[in-house]
Amino acid sequence: MDRERIRVGVLFGGESAEHEVSIQSAKNVVEAIDRNRYDVTLIRIDRSGCWHLDDETSLSPDVANLRRTDLSSGTHYLALAPGGGGNLITRDGGDPLPELDVIFPVLHGPMGEDGTIQGLLRLAHIPFVGPSVLGSAIGMDKDIAKRLLRDAGVSVAPFITVLNRGLAPSWDKVKAELGAPVFVKPANMGSSVGVSKVSSDVEYQAALDEAFSFDTKVLLEFTLQGRELECAVLGNEHPEASIPGEVAPKHEFYSYDAKYLDAAGADLTIPADVAPKTVERVQELSVRVFQILCCEGMARVDFFLTTKSSNTFAEGELVVNEINTIPGFTRISMYPKLWAASGIPYPDLIDRLIQLAINRWERDHTLKSAIDLPSAEDVVPDN
Repeated sequence: MDRERIRVGVLFGGESAEHEVSIQSAKNVVEAIDRNRYDVTLIRIDRSGCWHLDDETSLSPDVANLRRTDLSSGTHYLALAPGGGGNLITRDGGDPLPELDVIFPVLHGPMGEDGTIQGLLRLAHIPFVGPSVLGSAIGMDKDIAKRLLRDAGVSVAPFITVLNRGLAPSWDKVKAELGAPVFVKPANMGSSVGVSKVSSDVEYQAALDEAFSFDTKVLLEFTLQGRELECAVLGNEHPEASIPGEVAPKHEFYSYDAKYLDAAGADLTIPADVAPKTVERVQELSVRVFQILCCEGMARVDFFLTTKSSNTFAEGELVVNEINTIPGFTRISMYPKLWAASGIPYPDLIDRLIQLAINRWERDHTLKSAIDLPSAEDVVPDN
């Protein structure tokens, strides 16, 4: 990549319920990227899954309220050529399109953060920002992530996995095992979409219906009493952690509304007002979680710092809530804010993420994809 500027494809939109969040994240990434170093190509995935070539006017609508924003069709229907190393092709012909050097997926939720896009980008032989296929798939699936963390000795909230609406345990059984209230959430979704906090059988049944409308697998989770801390992680083989921040929701929990629709839905404190030893524990555990779940590039790790003892956890214990492998990049998102407070401003963060993607691709490109067979002259006949 010896051109004066690296060609970056910003991939945004998508088919998930977090489509609007992705648009806002992409807007902020595009505004922050250093145009002296990078040429930007905008690629929007519409709600039906079609890819479009867009210009920056596609990000100009007011998406601050995130209420079913939809954008007009782009100028081309696009695809990445498998094995093409960044070649874009169009269904309708037209002028040749630029060859991309790296993709920055700014996609949230299923069909964007769960390994599907990452697999496609690997087949296209192009570097991309964020974890690869395995880390993305694990991070998206709360059930699998929690099981891996639990088996590695990392504290997670007790949970029940429900694989089918008809197999859901009774409310009495759930309450006996997890207590009340209980969180009901889709296993593969982010931004608290489809999440409910329930305290009765009526609420429980409605919450199951809601969660199963977004996913085929649902988690029932013990409700933790604690402060909500978040920590950003950056790196490949040697990841580093930011200073932690704290989220104090003003709603009953940190719901989609509290995150994106209500400007006063939560208080964000950076750095978190915790003891230096707690900061060290959060940072060390964030890196450990990042590595256990096979992540590279970036992720945000969310914790509860328990504020009182229970039969399950001691006071002051750090309990992992979840990991986000493509965290939000909106104007209020914690990931860029945490790094800015840790000494890496937004434009430098974008640069670091792109360079990490290129470094990983160059590293992986040295791996063998075939065995070395002897030449015909070296083969000794079998007498």
